[in-house]
Amino acid sequence: MSSQRIRRFLEGQLPPTPFLVVDPVVVTERVREFAAEFPHSLLFYAVKANPEPAVLRAVLAAGGGFDVASPAEIRACLAEGARPQGLSYGNPIKKPADIAFAFAHGVREFTTDDESDLRHIAQHAPGASVTVRMLVDGPASATPFGRKFGCPPAEAGRLLRLAAELGLDPVGAGFHVGSQQSDVSAWDAGIAVAAKVAAEFPLRRLNIGGGFGITYRAPAPSLARYASAVRASLAEHFPSGAPEIALEPGRAVVAEAGLIRAEVVLVAWRAGHRWVYLDAGRYNGLAETENEAIPYRFDAGPGERGPVVIAGPTCDGDDVLYQHTHYELPLALKTGDEVDILDAGAYTASYSSVAFNGIEPLRTYCLD
Repeated sequence: MSSQRIRRFLEGQLPPTPFLVVDPVVVTERVREFAAEFPHSLLFYAVKANPEPAVLRAVLAAGGGFDVASPAEIRACLAEGARPQGLSYGNPIKKPADIAFAFAHGVREFTTDDESDLRHIAQHAPGASVTVRMLVDGPASATPFGRKFGCPPAEAGRLLRLAAELGLDPVGAGFHVGSQQSDVSAWDAGIAVAAKVAAEFPLRRLNIGGGFGITYRAPAPSLARYASAVRASLAEHFPSGAPEIALEPGRAVVAEAGLIRAEVVLVAWRAGHRWVYLDAGRYNGLAETENEAIPYRFDAGPGERGPVVIAGPTCDGDDVLYQHTHYELPLALKTGDEVDILDAGAYTASYSSVAFNGIEPLRTYCLD
């Protein structure tokens, strides 16, 4: 969706394209929706999705906390008034110096999935709370994490016991089902594994990550359906009462709050196919079109439509957005025409490269 406030902004005097415009009011509404669907849970917004100060303030206004992945994200959150106690260092890949930085700035929540990292936390953040992230198999998501993160579930209990021995507070376990997960049952496997871990080592908290999908070209389940499925799994696998639940949504909080306005650079025919080149591409905002993983919706105005290949502006052969996914755009589309990319508030500007081909990162404008 695109808010009416964004549409009014686009009717005014506009900056040069491409740019992202974000409505923080939508962010606040989404955080409150999570609070309603997952009552008594902790919400840590995944800052990496969109770290704009206005977005962070909107999360704070709704009572949310923050899932941070670096010292820069910690600084950004604190600068907007977040309390250190509301930050969770969710990235299990971190330098000892970054752990020390976080601890010095008041962060006391850390995620780990490896003994070496756990020992770094014990050394540089003594007494901190730790969540052990597990690798859990489940349905494929649009952008899966593969095997980069998470310990084998059989290792979770050992790491939690070691955390206690090292003077840390082993608060619980966690997992992530992958980004843009459209299967509401995907959380069941992780919850089932966590219940087995809890039989070995009591869990006070279970972090079920993010991954809640939004509607791009194909409809995604409602947040209510996700929440209902999670509640059913918790009731089944923790019949005596589930631990406190933590969430780390990013896309589901901010994607629908943003719209990218782009411009047609060139329309060309190549081997019988119509190619439309936009001034927004893989390197300046649309990184998630890699492997055509995220199928954004385009609004290019009325008129008879026909098939297109959609590409970005750089002189790199990989800067092709959609060549295999079928798209149609108006046949009258020409150089200089405007194209809106909908529901683009997440993982766009934050993924932009720094001046590849001399093209600046995607500029962002947040509404008041």
